[in-house]
Amino acid sequence: MRLTPSRIALALVLAATGSGLAPSFAQGVPEPPPIQSDDARLLPVLGAHGMVSSQEAQATRVGVEILKAGGNAVDAAVAVGFALAVTLPRAGNLGGGGFMMIHRAEGDETVALDYRETAPAAARSDMFLDGKGEPDRAASTRTGKAVGVPGTVRGLAEAHRLYGSGRFTLADLIAPAEKLARAGIPVESGLADSLPRAAGLLGRWPSSRKIFFSGDKPLQRGDRLVQADLADTLAHIARDGPDAFHTGAIAERIAAAVHEAGGVMTAADLAAYRPVVREPVRGTYRGYAIASMPPPSSGGIHLIEILNVLEGFDLAGMGAGSADALHTLTEAMKPAYADRATWLGDPARTQVPVEGLIAKPYAARLRAGIDPARARPAAEVKAGDPLPFESDQTTHFSVVDGAGNAVSNTTTLNFSYGLGLVAEGTGVLLNNEMDDFSAKPGALNAYGLVGSVANAVSPGARPLSSMTPAFVFRDGRLVLVTGSPGGSRIISTVLQVIVNVLDFRMNLAEAVAAPRIHHQWQPDVLMAEEGLSPDTLALLRARGHRIKVGATSGSANSIQAADGLLAGAADPRQRGTLADGY
Repeated sequence: MRLTPSRIALALVLAATGSGLAPSFAQGVPEPPPIQSDDARLLPVLGAHGMVSSQEAQATRVGVEILKAGGNAVDAAVAVGFALAVTLPRAGNLGGGGFMMIHRAEGDETVALDYRETAPAAARSDMFLDGKGEPDRAASTRTGKAVGVPGTVRGLAEAHRLYGSGRFTLADLIAPAEKLARAGIPVESGLADSLPRAAGLLGRWPSSRKIFFSGDKPLQRGDRLVQADLADTLAHIARDGPDAFHTGAIAERIAAAVHEAGGVMTAADLAAYRPVVREPVRGTYRGYAIASMPPPSSGGIHLIEILNVLEGFDLAGMGAGSADALHTLTEAMKPAYADRATWLGDPARTQVPVEGLIAKPYAARLRAGIDPARARPAAEVKAGDPLPFESDQTTHFSVVDGAGNAVSNTTTLNFSYGLGLVAEGTGVLLNNEMDDFSAKPGALNAYGLVGSVANAVSPGARPLSSMTPAFVFRDGRLVLVTGSPGGSRIISTVLQVIVNVLDFRMNLAEAVAAPRIHHQWQPDVLMAEEGLSPDTLALLRARGHRIKVGATSGSANSIQAADGLLAGAADPRQRGTLADGY
C-alpha cells in the first residue's frame, strides 16, 4: 500500500506515540523512528496486516498472496525462497544455501536457522593450493571443486516443518514457483541487466546455455526465460519433500555435474546434509535489543561488536553523512573486520569467542583506540584479544505478518549465478561457495577478506559468511527486520540501516536509500557510494582516509514495525525490487 496524505498523517501520530524518553547517545531509549518523509520519493510502503520486501517483484507478490490466504511469516518466506530460485537466478537458488532468522510473536521466541552449504566429505585443507602452495583462485571459484553441498531445499522445508502455520503443505508453497518456472518469466529489469554480464560464466557450460541463451547470445530484454527442468525438480520436491532433491535421480545428476566439472561432491554428501537450528547472537544498542545470525556467519557478532563501539559516540549530534560520523563508523569497522579474520569459523570445528567479541568492556577497549582526527592505517589495526571478556551474489528478503511473526532471510550462490553451471536435467544452478573458506592462513578470498586456520577447508565444515539477517526489538516488540546481500559489505550495510533508523531518525525508505560507506580493514580503502558530499569526502581524505568512490553496497530490503503499521522499503540500488503489503 502506497502512502497517501491520510496515511502520512496516521504515520505522524504513530511516530509520536513512543515512550517519551529523550534520546541519549549513551543511555536511554530514543523515540520510535519516524515513517514519514518530506521527500515523496523516499516513502515506505505501508500495510496493517503483512509486509514482504524482496529483491524481485514477482517473488514479493507470491509472499503477499500467502499472507493474504492466512499464512504466517514463515509460510510466506518459504514461498518467496522457492520463487526467487526461479525469478532471481543470479542469487535465489535451490543449489546454494543461506541463513534464516525467525521470530515468533507467540512465546517471544527467536531462532536462527542455518542452512549454509557444507564442504564435501572428500574436501581437504590444501585443495585450493597450486603446486607452489599458493592459493589457486580459479580452482575455488570456476571449477567443480568450488561447489559446496547445497542446503536451501532442506533449509526451507525445515523452516516450514518447524515454524509454519500448518495451513499450507510444502507443495502449496512450492506451487507458485513451479508455475513461474514452467510458464516462463519475461526477461526484464534486473534479470535483463545481469544476463549479459554473466554471459561468459554461463556460456562455459552447455547445460546452462540451453536455458539462458538464445543462439550465441544470452537472453535479452523482451525474451522469455522458461525453466522446464527446474519446474520438474520443484514438482518432485512438492510431491516427495526435500528427499526428492537430496536423494535419488536429482541428487545423482547434481553429483555427476560436479564430478564432470572436476569437483569432489557426491550423492552421499547431498543425502547427509542437514540444516541446524541455532541460538541467535544477541546484543543491545541504545536500549534496543539486537538479534542476528551466529557462526558460521560472522555477521551477527561483528554487527553487535561495531554497534557496541558506536554506542559511546554521539552519532546523532554529529549528523547523518557528516565527516565526523563517517570517520567514526569507519574506524569502528576496522577492528571488527580484523577480529573476523582471526577468530571466526565453523563453531563445530573451532572455538569462536562469541561472548568476548560482543562484550561491552571489549568494545570500550576498541573505542579507546579511535582517534577522532586521524584515520588509522590498516597496519596499525590488529585483531584484539576478546578471550578475557568471555562469559556474495546473495539476496535478502524480509517478511512480517499481522501477528508480529517475522523472517529475515539471506540466501546465496556466492558469485552472481554461482559457478554458472546448471546440473543437466535439473535446472539447478550450482554455487561456488567453497571460496568462502580460507585457502591458507592469511590468504584473501574473492571479496578481499582475510582468512585464518579457523576457517580452513575441512570435510563437512560450513564456510564462514558475512550474511547478517537481523531483528531489532524495543521492550520486547519488533521494530525492524533487515539484512542484505553484498559479500564483505553485508555487515556494514546492515549496520548503516540500523544506525540511520535509530540514530539519525530516518524513515525506513530514507535509511535504506542513504549513501553507504564500507571499510573491511584489508584492503586499506574506504569505499563510498555516489551521493556523499564532495566537501565531506575532502574532510575525510584530510584525516588520512584512502577513498574509492562509486562502489554499490547491498540490497537491504527491510521492514519496520510501528504500533499497528508495517512499513516496507525495497532497496533502490537494484532494479526490480519490491516491498508490498496489505
